Amino acid sequence: MADESNAIHKIVIVGGGAAGLELATTLGYKLGKKKLAEITLIDATTTHIWKPLLHEVAAGTLDESEQVEYMAQAHRSHFRFRLGKMEGLNRTAKEIYVSPTFNEAGEELIPRRTFAYDTLVMSVGSVSNTFNIKGVAEHCLFLDTTSQAFKFQKQLFESYIKNYIGKDSATVKPLSIAIVGAGATGVELAAQLHEVTDVLAIYGLNETSNVKLTIIEAATRLLPALPDKLALATQQQLVKLGVDLKLGRRVIEVTSAGITTHDDEFIEANIKVWAAGIKAPDWMKNLDGLETNHVNQLVVDRTLKTSDDNIFAMGDCAACAWTGRTGNVPPRAQAAHQQATAVGKSIINRLKGGSPVEFVYYDYGSLVSLGKYTTVGNLMGNLMGTVSIGGFIAKIVYLSLYKMHQIAIHGYFRTAMLTLSNAFRRSVYIKIKMH
Repeated sequence: MADESNAIHKIVIVGGGAAGLELATTLGYKLGKKKLAEITLIDATTTHIWKPLLHEVAAGTLDESEQVEYMAQAHRSHFRFRLGKMEGLNRTAKEIYVSPTFNEAGEELIPRRTFAYDTLVMSVGSVSNTFNIKGVAEHCLFLDTTSQAFKFQKQLFESYIKNYIGKDSATVKPLSIAIVGAGATGVELAAQLHEVTDVLAIYGLNETSNVKLTIIEAATRLLPALPDKLALATQQQLVKLGVDLKLGRRVIEVTSAGITTHDDEFIEANIKVWAAGIKAPDWMKNLDGLETNHVNQLVVDRTLKTSDDNIFAMGDCAACAWTGRTGNVPPRAQAAHQQATAVGKSIINRLKGGSPVEFVYYDYGSLVSLGKYTTVGNLMGNLMGTVSIGGFIAKIVYLSLYKMHQIAIHGYFRTAMLTLSNAFRRSVYIKIKMH
């Protein structure tokens, strides 16, 4: 609750991913606009892209209009945005510490800062879990952030040009790309890259795509979140596209030349991508005594509160028990969306002297998009149980998940206008960006 001196309640949200940005926008309109609270969103980057779209950023196929500028969103939605990366917490003083921001030349742009809070929300997302496998950190690319996705995009096109331009395509060795991990990110990236390399060939960079795509997975099947039938359908589609699937192969080492699996197979790869698991950032392990699990996630109760009543956690960095199921709520965009809604209600109740609301996760199913080729998934609901879907219907449902996120941060009218604008842009917009 706000204190008796009537000082405005300070709400600090760390992390501008799907959950963080949606929460900041909601509280901005409901509290910030009415001067009932001061909402501050802190993120290490200046723009937001819905994380399930990062594989499209990496492939160079995402329309730049899909990016959301935090500063502009903050101005429209009555919250404050501050650029920086959290580095520490003082629960007694109710302060967080944000590290300095430097430019590419190493010059300090913004000094180290301290932000006071009455309510703190941790929503920093996740990073790739390398499982301490030798060479992964040094030789693999990751798709945890927008900057990493752009780095991948740059390396992809530079490698393509270096491998093919000025050489005889009949004798040149195919560009090899290996993706470790056959979850949604790995599978969607493989399909997107297949489409992109075909487009590059059409654009005249090479007569044929001539790119070898390999997915390496420790489990014996793709897509553990989907039923066996849909995983098999996806596998068949990838095989049809020419993707080499190495299932049941555990990676033990990565070098600049390629990847070695537990059965001593060496898979040569010019570009290596790691998409084999996630964890919360390592700096969260020692966050002033807050309880964390083995993958650094903050342990929360059913209201998404940590062991400190003034601190909530949501999204991929929160370990929240799945009511009625074994294990925790999965790190999915739909979970982040639902958690942002629950935390928003709890904070509003908190300012009114009420109690936080319990979070109950509703699993509406899983969907995986293979770009222009197909979309597969399963939908869940109280009325229809579990229904497997594919093709056009699945693609529409997949897109609707993103539209829900856009509506949460832009509202219905702006989302409709953005959708209409993008529809017109497609007639003149290049299919890939080569920069």
